[in-house]
Amino acid sequence: MPYKAPLRQSRYAPLLRSLAGALALLLQASAATAGGTALYTYKIINIYPHDPQAFTQGLAFDDGFLYEGTGLYDRSTLRKVELTSGKVIRSVRLPGRFFGEGITVFGEHIIQLTWRSKLAFAYGKRDFELQRSFPYPTEGWGLTHDGTRLILSDGTATLYFLDPRNFREIDRIEVFDDTGPVQGLNELEYVRGEIFANVWRSDRIARIAPATGRVTGWIDLSGILPARDREAPVDVLNGIAYDPARSRLFVTGKLWPKLFEIELQPSHR
Repeated sequence: MPYKAPLRQSRYAPLLRSLAGALALLLQASAATAGGTALYTYKIINIYPHDPQAFTQGLAFDDGFLYEGTGLYDRSTLRKVELTSGKVIRSVRLPGRFFGEGITVFGEHIIQLTWRSKLAFAYGKRDFELQRSFPYPTEGWGLTHDGTRLILSDGTATLYFLDPRNFREIDRIEVFDDTGPVQGLNELEYVRGEIFANVWRSDRIARIAPATGRVTGWIDLSGILPARDREAPVDVLNGIAYDPARSRLFVTGKLWPKLFEIELQPSHR
C-alpha cells in the first residue's frame, strides 16, 4: 500500500500537511490520563516491504529515503533504502567484530553506534565513505538528535546528550513515568520536540520530554505485525523514523517483513 499523491497538488499542500500533523499532535495530548501520562494506539496508513533479513537497530528518514542500521556480528550494515519498494540503494558492511546499533542522519553525515565496542562511526551521507570514529564510555543502543545535540541510549533509563563534533557528553536525563525509571530504552527518534523511544522487549514506544525525562505518553503497538507474518523468525519491535516534511511516522522491527506508516490515535482504555 505505497503512498499515492494526488495528480494535482496545491503548492501549499506540504505546509497544510505539516500544520495538520502539528494539530493532530496537540489534539492527541488531550488523551492524558489522571496520572498525567497519555495513552495512544495507532492507525495504519501504509504498509511497505522491509527486508526480513535486516536485524534493525536504527532507522531514520531523510530526503525521501530511509536509512537503516542493522546488527549482529558479521552481518551489521548501514543502508540507504527506497521506501516504497524496500530496495537497498546503497550499503556498507561493518567489520565482523562490530555489532551495529542505532543511527541518525546529522547534516551531511550518518552516525552509527556499535553495541559493546564503545565506538561510533561517521559516514558521508552521499557516498557512505567512513570519515571519522568517536569513542564513548557506555554501550550503544539508540541514537537521534534535536538539531544541535546527539541523543544516545544505552539500554538503561538514561539518555545522554552529546556534542556531535567530538561525542563528548553535554547533559543527561533519567527517564521515568508514574511507576518509576523506564529501563530498556532502545531505538530513538526526535519528533516535534519529543524523544520517541522503543522499550526493548515490548510493543511500546515512550514519548519523552527532553527537558525533564518524564514520559508524557505511551504508544501501544500491540498486534501491528499480524500473526501470519510471525511464522518466520522475527524479533522485537525496533525502528522509528519520522518525515517532518509530511508528518509521517514509520515503525518496524528486527527481521520484520513489513514497515508501517502509522498515525497516532488517543486510546480510551
